[in-house]
Amino acid sequence: MTVIEEAAPVAERTRVAVIGGGASGVLTAINLLARSDDPRLEVVIHEASGIVGRGIAYGTNDQRHLLNVRARHMSAFPDSPSDLLDWALRTGRSSDPQGFLPRADYAIYLQDRLADVADDRLRVQAGAVLDVVPVAEGFEVVTEHTRSHAAAVVLAHGNQPPRPLVAGGEPLPEADWHIDNPWQLARLRGLPADAQVLVVGTGLTAVDTVITLLEDGPERSVTMLSRSGLLPKPHRGQQHTAWVTKVPAGPLTADQLAEAVAEECRAAAERGVDWRAVIDGLRPASQDVWNRLPHDERVRFLAVHARAWEIRRHRMAPEVALRLQRYRYEGRLNVRAGTLAEVADHGERCTVRTADATSYDVDAVVNCTGPLGDVRRSTSPLLQALLARGTAAPDPLALGLDATDDGRVVGADGRVVENLFLVGPPRKGRLWETTAIPEIRAQAAQVAAAVAQRTSRSSHAN
Repeated sequence: MTVIEEAAPVAERTRVAVIGGGASGVLTAINLLARSDDPRLEVVIHEASGIVGRGIAYGTNDQRHLLNVRARHMSAFPDSPSDLLDWALRTGRSSDPQGFLPRADYAIYLQDRLADVADDRLRVQAGAVLDVVPVAEGFEVVTEHTRSHAAAVVLAHGNQPPRPLVAGGEPLPEADWHIDNPWQLARLRGLPADAQVLVVGTGLTAVDTVITLLEDGPERSVTMLSRSGLLPKPHRGQQHTAWVTKVPAGPLTADQLAEAVAEECRAAAERGVDWRAVIDGLRPASQDVWNRLPHDERVRFLAVHARAWEIRRHRMAPEVALRLQRYRYEGRLNVRAGTLAEVADHGERCTVRTADATSYDVDAVVNCTGPLGDVRRSTSPLLQALLARGTAAPDPLALGLDATDDGRVVGADGRVVENLFLVGPPRKGRLWETTAIPEIRAQAAQVAAAVAQRTSRSSHAN
């Protein structure tokens, strides 16, 4: 690898490196630039593809893949809730506040919002970041081709690729029928017109995968397989009754929390209020509730209650639910509970046997198990380097990286790493609710404020 030493930054410039150009990184950059008019600030977004705003969540080019949150809740700015709707109206898109825009349109919205605040202080650098090394007065950011200095770094790398599929204790082989990343849409679309497909996973990504497969191939059939066999619940029409969900005071366990939510749902039903209002009513308090659970109770929540919560909390758009209902009625979609036990490779096809001895002869197996959380198993050179040096460490639940509640990275020695910050899904172990735009935009604003304050002090000191 040839590494080019970048010229040292101009003395009056203070560089902030944002690692990742998806929603987390773009929202952070927007806040950094909008909060400061300091001409000495330089924001560099490091994005492997060189294209910002997409990431995994919004990188799809399939217009049938919709947001899972109503448009009125998806503004990039918490203090301007109508911003996305105003943009949609100006650009000729649906401005229905209760609607669900295509994911690809949201990527364009983020790009437009970044362009609104961009000036000569913003730079986007293509190429994967391989390491972030603490040095005097900041960090050395090492990419595939360059090394550069930054006074502060924001890790906004988003979700990792899916966990590898395993059958009989062995990973599935590399084969034409094994699609290990569901966002490889060209491979999905290239399957035979009458393909039989096994989609492993029943979450929101799996739902999008099924839509691409079955809408593009009317003769295709899909079986969705997961341990629970449960699909996300659908959104319903706008609820006109709000519900303030009550949580018991004092020490709290995972079981008590689950029972409290169930009781609130029963109480709401008696008053003609849908359970969705109860789930939504808990959202403002969710971080506080998570912080109240001791570590062992968080572990129990993940083992026993997490899936039941996820399918209710992260719901799918009503029109998406109707598509799935139609597929099932037509006999082209089946949803099953089960786990992989054995896979026989037949070249262009394979046979999958599940733990209950059910067999499926299929043209493809698609991995939709959800993002890998355990950074210790990550193949990312950046994460491997940060962990090996101890600059970063897994959070206690191994759902991401360890950080303080305000987003400062905590190293392997348990100490805060000065001027190294974290935004987005990798904070899930500490915050739990950290994968949706309303929470990510708040994190981005908080971290941007802290970074701007620290870099401003540094600039004036120089």
